[in-house]
Amino acid sequence: MKTIFERPKTLLEKPFTYCPGCHHGLAHRLLAEVIDELGIADHTIGVGPVGCSVYIYVFLDIDFVMGAHGRAPATATGLKRALPEQVVFSYQGDGDIAAIGTSEIIHSAARGELISAFFINNAIFGMTGGQMAPTTISGQVTTTSPRGRSTVDQGYPLKLCELLRGLEGSAYLARVLLTRPKYIREAKEVFRKAFLTQIEKKGFSLVEVLSPCPTNWKMTPAEAVAWVENTLAHSFPPGEIKGWEETGHAG
Repeated sequence: MKTIFERPKTLLEKPFTYCPGCHHGLAHRLLAEVIDELGIADHTIGVGPVGCSVYIYVFLDIDFVMGAHGRAPATATGLKRALPEQVVFSYQGDGDIAAIGTSEIIHSAARGELISAFFINNAIFGMTGGQMAPTTISGQVTTTSPRGRSTVDQGYPLKLCELLRGLEGSAYLARVLLTRPKYIREAKEVFRKAFLTQIEKKGFSLVEVLSPCPTNWKMTPAEAVAWVENTLAHSFPPGEIKGWEETGHAG
C-alpha cells in the first residue's frame, strides 16, 4: 500500500502540550514539512524566545538557540552572520515580537538581514494570563482591558507586516490563516517563500500567522476559529503584504 500522508521527519513524535485549539501545532507541522521538502534540516537553526512559542524546540528535530525575551531577531542575526551557510529563523509570539522585541524586528528588517521570522499572532499575551498585547484589536476584552481595548486610551493595534513593508531591507512579508485546509495549503507555500527569500539572498522575510487562543479568549476551539476568521482577520487582512517584485534586492 502506498503511503500518501505521514508525519514529517523533522517533526518529533511528542505529546501535544499546547492548549486545545491552539494553532502552534499546525505551524510547527508546516515548518517541518517545508524544511524536509527543501532538504535543509541538517543546516537549519531555529531561535525561540519567551512565551508559548518557546516550546517549538521540543517538537522540531533541528538545532535551536533560545533568545532572551524579544531578542530572537538579534540572536538570529548573530547566528546568520557567524554561520552564513546556515538557514536561520526565529519563531515568536505577538507579545515577544511586537512588544519587547519591536526594535529588534524593525532593525533586522531595515538592515535586510538574511533571516526568516515566523510570527504567531493571537492578539493577546498567552503564557502570562491573557493581558492586552500590542496586537489586541479595538474592543477586545483581555484581563487588562476588561471593558475592551479603547483606541482613545490604549491606541490602535500594531500591524507589524504593514509597518515593515516600507523598509527597503524587507523582501517578503505575508499574513496567513490556518483555520481551513485551503488556508493551510496556502500558508505552506508562504512558509516556503519565506525560506527561499533567505536562501536566495533576497533579503529579510516574515510570515505572520493569525492563531486562536481559546483559553485566554475564553472560547471553545470552534468559537475561537470562527473569531479568527470573522473578526481578527478583518483587523489583520491575510495575504502577501510585500512580494519579491516590490524589493530592490531580488536575487
